Amino acid sequence: MTEEIERKFLVEGNGWRGLAPAVYFCQGYLSTIKERTVRVRVCDTQAWLTIKSTNQGITRTEFEYSIPVEDAQHMLRYMIEQPVIEKYRYHIRLNNLVWEVDEFLGANQGLIVAEVELSHANQQIVLPDWIGQEVSDDPRYYNSNLVSLPFTLW
Repeated sequence: MTEEIERKFLVEGNGWRGLAPAVYFCQGYLSTIKERTVRVRVCDTQAWLTIKSTNQGITRTEFEYSIPVEDAQHMLRYMIEQPVIEKYRYHIRLNNLVWEVDEFLGANQGLIVAEVELSHANQQIVLPDWIGQEVSDDPRYYNSNLVSLPFTLW
């Protein structure tokens, strides 16, 4: 079990492009209820099952377990809520932090967000010039909510 402390922002412009290679992620949700989300994710030859608690501000509890890719692919094919979440992720290292920029595909095409994990909720950070509006407190931008209301339908 870990505690995830994370801030989320919209991305503006293209200043982030070229700072890291793209990695393709495919994920789906077995549960998207507010009290807990259960996600299965595949990236290359690895897969994970992740359970997250409800947010308390920018903090929540997270359990993550490696699972066989074949099991994850079966869950993605037959067990998840639709649509599947597909995205390219870019891990960008700046100022001793790792920014995860997600460029969504499919039903969420056009949405680009950046997340940064913090060591504590009050940690001060320097925002790159390609960071826009903070959306940490806007549940529309939670990946789990992009299943029931994809970005292309906003």
